[in-house]
Amino acid sequence: MTSAPRLLTDPFLQLPTETSVRVVWFTEFAGAKHKVAYGENFQQTVQASTTKLSRTREDQKSRVANQTQDGQVYQQPVMRDIWRHEAEVTGLTPGVRVNYRITSVREDGESVSSDVFTLAPTPKPGTPLKILLTSDHQLKPMTEVNLQKVVETVGRVDAVWFAGDSINVSDRASEWFDDNRGSALFPGLQGRAKYEIEHNGVKTTYTGGQIIQHAPMFTCIGNHEVMGRFARKESLNDEFDDTFPRAIAQKLYRDKSLIDSSFNTNTYEEIFTLPQSQEGGKKYYAVSFGDVRLVVLYATNMWRTPKFDGKYAGRYREAEKDLNNPENWGYGQIIYEPINRGSKQYNWLEQELKSPEFKQAKYKVVMFHHPPHTLGDNIVPAYTNPVQIIERDDIGNIKAIRYEYPKDADYLIRDVIPLLEAADVQLVFYGHSHLWNRFISPNGMHFLETSNVGNTYGAAWGDKKREVPIGYKEDYVVLGDPNGLKPVLPTIAPLLGKDGKPLPYIASNDITGFSIFDTGTGIVSSYRFDTRKPDSDVLKFDEFKLK
Repeated sequence: MTSAPRLLTDPFLQLPTETSVRVVWFTEFAGAKHKVAYGENFQQTVQASTTKLSRTREDQKSRVANQTQDGQVYQQPVMRDIWRHEAEVTGLTPGVRVNYRITSVREDGESVSSDVFTLAPTPKPGTPLKILLTSDHQLKPMTEVNLQKVVETVGRVDAVWFAGDSINVSDRASEWFDDNRGSALFPGLQGRAKYEIEHNGVKTTYTGGQIIQHAPMFTCIGNHEVMGRFARKESLNDEFDDTFPRAIAQKLYRDKSLIDSSFNTNTYEEIFTLPQSQEGGKKYYAVSFGDVRLVVLYATNMWRTPKFDGKYAGRYREAEKDLNNPENWGYGQIIYEPINRGSKQYNWLEQELKSPEFKQAKYKVVMFHHPPHTLGDNIVPAYTNPVQIIERDDIGNIKAIRYEYPKDADYLIRDVIPLLEAADVQLVFYGHSHLWNRFISPNGMHFLETSNVGNTYGAAWGDKKREVPIGYKEDYVVLGDPNGLKPVLPTIAPLLGKDGKPLPYIASNDITGFSIFDTGTGIVSSYRFDTRKPDSDVLKFDEFKLK
């Protein structure tokens, strides 16, 4: 007797058009037939096409099935077979929601079906929508609470904008689907998670929210969607940490695949069906949704430690043990996709901002991962290519390798933001620093980081300073926003600091926050929930209106 087949995920919605939407789900069997039934009495059906994920693996660090500690089942990366099914439901009418469910038939004829959910095509301009702004889930402790409270507070949302860092290690399958600690990405966004939080001896279980079964999700690439050199290291964590500049890989590995020898976003791109640009494919694109033109950029770099102890390849220096081995250098915080003036992405953005679709949209929003303004640690150093400085002794031996990041060459501040200001973008939305804060430029453009979904690393405010090099050529700012804007105090109910004064941010490992953009009113509202008080209400603490 084999066990009954099961779905690895519920279905979720992708790539809506004016008359259609894609339905996507995953199983651990190839299957004989996969379909979506929809409409009145589910009389209409459409067959799904099936593809197999090419790089999903588990390893000694996975928390999946019976492995609850390192190396219990897996001692090294092992391929895990996962199949993706996608069907396009057509003939839809804007504004009309339709019931649907999926069925997968295994090779032995046994079948499994989902619950009933609803779908709809792209809404017409003028339709009031509620859009969830989120990022940086990464299996973090408060994420399931956060998503559950979204549904309890605002009901069904119409779309999700996800500003990167969905998981920690992109090729580790269980982080997307079934991590046994209860906090994988899809269960949280589908209300199928089981995550416990304990306070004062009382445990509360959170399930996340049933969100993406009904609402399309638009995502962008963060640093955690990027994997490093393929199969070169002993664990998937090490492989993730091993991203390598393309230009140097071309010289060192002439006979090997450039993707395998540098960095890749293969698993991310295989999982999601997204709008595509001719120049950037799924990596950067623009899409119209109701009254909004959403422009999604690929702006992220390799996160490296700011520490100076010489043990690791860091932001500012190479590991001492590898000074004579260029193949093991980290090359600083590598930028994965050029976005500086004159680059392919910049030129595409320039054209998009001139397009009729962009110009005619009521709301113009740009989403990417790396913060242009934040109180978080990860904005320092500047978003620019590292300048390598090799120090040698009298006979030519390498003594140290360090990296500088010229602040006046910050590609986001110098090149991208002026372009967005000139095009009357109202909102720039991003993540990466695991806190909530926002800013307004002198011209009235709003900047929002709403990434305190699961945990925080704190804000550079008060007496908490960033870790930066002393005695380097550049000035690395230790407090506040290094790019010159003052954070905006929440307009309704800011948290108070130890001194009783209101704080312009949320950086807490107990309080989780989320933001909702209501296109009917043009208002972005931010809410918070204190996980230490499971019976307390969700509190709206800030709102602002897009002009």
